[in-house]
Amino acid sequence: MRQALAVLLAATFLLPATGSAETLDDVVRRLEGAYARITDLRADFAQTAFNKSLNQAIPARGTVYLKKGGKLRWEYSEPTPQQIVSDGRRLWVYTPVLNQVNIGEAPEALAGPAGSFLAGLGRLREHFAVRFLNPAQPTDGDGNYVLDLTPRTPLPTLARLILSVDPRAWEVRRAVVYDQFENTVTMQFTKVAVNSGLADRLFTFVPPEGVATVPLR
Repeated sequence: MRQALAVLLAATFLLPATGSAETLDDVVRRLEGAYARITDLRADFAQTAFNKSLNQAIPARGTVYLKKGGKLRWEYSEPTPQQIVSDGRRLWVYTPVLNQVNIGEAPEALAGPAGSFLAGLGRLREHFAVRFLNPAQPTDGDGNYVLDLTPRTPLPTLARLILSVDPRAWEVRRAVVYDQFENTVTMQFTKVAVNSGLADRLFTFVPPEGVATVPLR
């Protein structure tokens, strides 16, 4: 469950931007400017969760939907179908293979700086220490800008965040979330669609008949 919630934090920085940038200040300013323009977002993702102590990597795939107000929906198709849904107040985690849904209040982290970019905060430097991962070479081999963000108030599930931003489409192509134990969740994003008018009904969940309801812990 902890890794699943860490993934939610990763998606909060799936941001488009505009224009070109050469300095860190330029990149940060454009990302901050993008916050105010986003109302909703959809993307396909490929995920790898790595447990450092076990030296184990678990791949996954699916689709993510985000909307202002802390609304989110993660639909995992591999390796095991699962849905993680929040209307900004409640959180549902539905696992069909277990025939159960975990229900609880949306984690506080989702309402904070790591989870509320769609609300238009747009103040990265207020909440994060921001640098290029390699200041001498701010782009990677694909030409993406690579940002290294450290929360000013670290969370157990978010101690560090690395973003790779495509300067042509100005979308985050890759995000790596580190937790306090240096476990990582790496996500690759494709087929990104912004402000497509996602319906609110996507962000509520009605358990199927016969499904066990279990408090979220």
